[in-house]
Amino acid sequence: MSQRYFDALIGKIQSKTAVLGVIGLGYVGLPLSVEKAKVGYQVIGFDIQQSRVDQVNLGINYIGDVVDEELKVLVNERRLQATADYSRLWEVDVVSICVPTPLDQYHQPDISYVKASTEEVAKYLHPGMLVVLESTTYPGTTEEVVKPILESTGLRCGEDFFLAYSPERVDPGNKEFKTKNTPKVVGGVTPECSKVAAALYQQVLEGQVHVVSSPAVAEMEKILENTFRNINIALVNEMAILCNRMKIDIWEVIDAARTKPYGFMAFYPGPGLGGHCIPIDPWYLTWKARQYNYHTRLIEVAGEINNSMPEFVVERIGDILNQEAKAIRHSTVYLLGVAYKKDIDDFRESPVIKIIELLKQKGANVVYSDPKIPAFNYRGKRYEAVALTKENLQNADIVVVTTDHSDFDYPLIGKYAKVIFDTRNALKHVPVEHAYHRL
Repeated sequence: MSQRYFDALIGKIQSKTAVLGVIGLGYVGLPLSVEKAKVGYQVIGFDIQQSRVDQVNLGINYIGDVVDEELKVLVNERRLQATADYSRLWEVDVVSICVPTPLDQYHQPDISYVKASTEEVAKYLHPGMLVVLESTTYPGTTEEVVKPILESTGLRCGEDFFLAYSPERVDPGNKEFKTKNTPKVVGGVTPECSKVAAALYQQVLEGQVHVVSSPAVAEMEKILENTFRNINIALVNEMAILCNRMKIDIWEVIDAARTKPYGFMAFYPGPGLGGHCIPIDPWYLTWKARQYNYHTRLIEVAGEINNSMPEFVVERIGDILNQEAKAIRHSTVYLLGVAYKKDIDDFRESPVIKIIELLKQKGANVVYSDPKIPAFNYRGKRYEAVALTKENLQNADIVVVTTDHSDFDYPLIGKYAKVIFDTRNALKHVPVEHAYHRL
């Protein structure tokens, strides 16, 4: 029976007559939907947020890595449509689950979105269907959580339907690697599941499709990717703290170290980690490891170091203001950038939010500029950006570069800011006329 379903689905994928569904139209799901539609598939995007559904159906883009005109064309040609009606899962041959996987208040995985999405799929699961989980999660989720829910319908994985895990690899703001050209890892529950999922991505993407032996391997490799970055960033952040105490320039140290052609990869310090991946994903592994009576000490220490960087930044701001015979209290602290990384409009988990909170607790007058985030709401409060002008720079007691957006006028900053604290080394090659401090 499975061979018949396998051959039929492979035929639909290769002929591009398969209807593809994507659950979750965020930073992962919308770009993936666009790429699938661009190569000729009919794509239906599902989302519980009606506002997103409406925007997609109007051809209005809200994701930086999606080209506005491409989305409009795909929607106008009806190759891509969005809906909040999950009963339309009956229409799809393949569904990708791209929903958030946050942490709860105890740093434990919250896979409620994955469960809810899978339960919706189960209602409309039909023979010959392929389900692919793309949300980052702990090793075992696909087989321990998703598979049982789908099999509760009476259909058997590998016989009646196909199930695989393929971790998302999205780096918002990356000019070189997008969804289209980034290599894709696929791990199916059975060899047939892997083959079907790989066949789909080979049709959609330009990047290599790398097949692994199981969903658990694919889930673990994604956690390894982000844990690798988390730990190395923590190392360089700790070096930055030590170098500050020793009066050594950490940026010069890194520039010297990266001249070695082997055995060293440059990572850079900053005000802390942000986004929905690196600060969060390693904790999934830490939680899972406890089930095996193992304590991931290195991962947890790295998290503690990175989470402490906003406090270190505020401490440095206080020290710098003290050198100017000023206190944080009643000083105007002008933050440049709220986004968690350069050239994106995402402030999820941004360390700058914590810096703002800490500064306000100390009585500072905090203002900010961000060309990507003109305003934002946080914990019931509205924050609005001010223009980056000569007057605002001169009126600030200290200007802190917290996000190194390309759109910032760095020569203007270097000329008119009275005191600069650069946490991103953004003014490295810019003339600075007054006091200049780096992380």
